[in-house]
Amino acid sequence: MPPTDVTTLIRTELPRLAGSLRKVGELILEDPAAVTHCSAAELGRRTGTSQATVTRFCRAIGLDSYQHLLIELAQERGRGQASDWGTAEIGPDISPDDDLERVVQVVGSADLRAVQQTIDRIDLDAIERAAQATARARRIDVYGVGGSGAVAQETETRLFRIGCTVRGWVEVHAASTSAALLTPADVAIAISHSGATRETIEPFELAKERGATTVAITADPRSPLARTADIRLISSTSETSFPTGIIGARHSVLVLIDCLYVRVAQLSYQRASASLALTDHIAGRHTVKSRRAR
Repeated sequence: MPPTDVTTLIRTELPRLAGSLRKVGELILEDPAAVTHCSAAELGRRTGTSQATVTRFCRAIGLDSYQHLLIELAQERGRGQASDWGTAEIGPDISPDDDLERVVQVVGSADLRAVQQTIDRIDLDAIERAAQATARARRIDVYGVGGSGAVAQETETRLFRIGCTVRGWVEVHAASTSAALLTPADVAIAISHSGATRETIEPFELAKERGATTVAITADPRSPLARTADIRLISSTSETSFPTGIIGARHSVLVLIDCLYVRVAQLSYQRASASLALTDHIAGRHTVKSRRAR
């Protein structure tokens, strides 16, 4: 598996698991450190399941064996102890009574961890393939709704500034209309943390039918969106008891977007440089000059 936290992998896979397999995953997430001292049989007893169920759980999340799970948990714990993101006392939960200092530490730690995990698991070949296709594309569609819609528009802003013909679509009817007009010379980028948002998948599938190169940016490599894509860029997140994982997810996606953007700029250097030179003065024209007090 890629060098990312196994607890993040379990959180990603948990919604797809049911019954006894889900019980195993929930107990591991509840106290990962304690699990490292359990045998598979003991973990089965603690979850009211069996050793065979624990083994099936490991395979369901993509691990070879229970021993593989223990190794990953131990390595994750070691990375956490060696990290300078925060003290060992700062846990993943935020209670209503926590002071602002703890909130800032927990949220900051979650965001930084999401970004670092994304960097650790970046597939360089996938980034390169996506950048090559984007740099030579006749036209680029970017699909996303909700929070991912804001990222889709940010992606449009970045690529548009370096001379790409790009549009970010955040409404399914307009997105599907645009997708229907794509060709094999085009690229479609879909952004969805879950990879299961119907309003994003619908135009993305249509873009693929039209022959466009499809790039999925998602935290779930086994999601419907990822399965549809020609190229998959996998982000990460670090959850707390409050929905700050959404913030962490956005940061990690923007890391991927920035890597893609810079690589596209490199591959189309003359066009990108000319475009930046032609637009660089615009922001300065709209800067309010401060007046000195007389």
